[in-house]
Amino acid sequence: MNLPELLAPAGDLEKLITAINYGADAVYMGGAQYGLRAKAKNFSTADMEAGIAYAHKHGKKVYVTANIFAHNEDFDGMGDFFVQLEQLGVDAVLISDPGVFTLAREAAPNLEIHISTQANTTNYRAVRFWHDMGATRVVLARELSIEETAYIRRNTPPEIELESFVHGAMCISMSGRCLLSNYMASRDANRGECSQPCRWNYKLIEETRPGEHMPVFEDTRGTYIFNSKDLCLIGHIPALINAGIASLKIEGRMKTPYYVAVTTKAYRQALDDYARDPQLYAERIPYYLEELTKASHRGFTTGFAISKPDDTHQVYGTSSYIRTHDFIGIVKDYDIESGMATIEQRGKFSVGDRIEALPCIGISFPFTVGEMFDEYGKPIADAPHAQQIVRIKPPQPLSKHDILRKEC
Repeated sequence: MNLPELLAPAGDLEKLITAINYGADAVYMGGAQYGLRAKAKNFSTADMEAGIAYAHKHGKKVYVTANIFAHNEDFDGMGDFFVQLEQLGVDAVLISDPGVFTLAREAAPNLEIHISTQANTTNYRAVRFWHDMGATRVVLARELSIEETAYIRRNTPPEIELESFVHGAMCISMSGRCLLSNYMASRDANRGECSQPCRWNYKLIEETRPGEHMPVFEDTRGTYIFNSKDLCLIGHIPALINAGIASLKIEGRMKTPYYVAVTTKAYRQALDDYARDPQLYAERIPYYLEELTKASHRGFTTGFAISKPDDTHQVYGTSSYIRTHDFIGIVKDYDIESGMATIEQRGKFSVGDRIEALPCIGISFPFTVGEMFDEYGKPIADAPHAQQIVRIKPPQPLSKHDILRKEC
């Protein structure tokens, strides 16, 4: 079966490595400028070079975001940025602004261009337009149903690929072309500085009663009227494939390496299970969903993919994430002879704790921490220090980059 590409977020070099090791076919990252995640760590030139080398060594691809809606001053130095990307061997750049598109074609004519979801491509004629301009892929708007996507596929040249988001947080305007942050906080979401006002707590003021803040619903905490649940389409893999989507995209460059590992692995397993046996995939959907709930989320919705969203697709009571598990460690080494794993601590855990290993390859397994040693071999009772190096003995072999988690 010709499976679609699994595309995972890479907010920094560690997350890129995590995504590759947990099964991504490609990753997308941001440079220091021109992307829509200005608050992410993003990539220096050195890290970008290292990340591209790591991905290519494993036969994976790297895409770089340059999807701001540019103002005049943004073009200063932008051409040099695209030349640099081409020289580094980036597989494609994501663009939404026509002016940025034309500059990229002039400065780096051999650099493939993907059209970002920010461009809000919702119809087959727009896809044809971008194809005629020289784009090789279009990331479709989140406002489309799978049925509409299939129609677009049937009515566009087969040479241009279609990509769709399948998982992660959503903007109030779904595809992200939003003005709310700029209006309320003077931070332009379309230039990478979103303050996420759609997650804020809102109350109503009646014009003849200024100063009286009334809840929109009868709740003393107010209401989060713009707060969408997270997109999750893992239960609709067959429909996505049949619609002709070439790449399934996971949102989350601002999320943790643990989130990247959990979501990438779940979708990798779902795709591989479906290729092996569609019935196996169908039977394991509850398992995939359970795994996805172990990463922070706001509940799940299918967005516009199946039908238009209704009031059940929003979270009204809080803007907080649901978190059931903590990321507590990452395997740095495993000694086969002694059975000891060297762990870099990412969250406190202790002897006697019931924890779970999330291997890059294979099934997760729980175990109790029986004994623990520091990096010098001294027995210790717990690991309270950030990035502390400890050694433990799991019941099964682990590999470098495997992750450990613990129920909250």
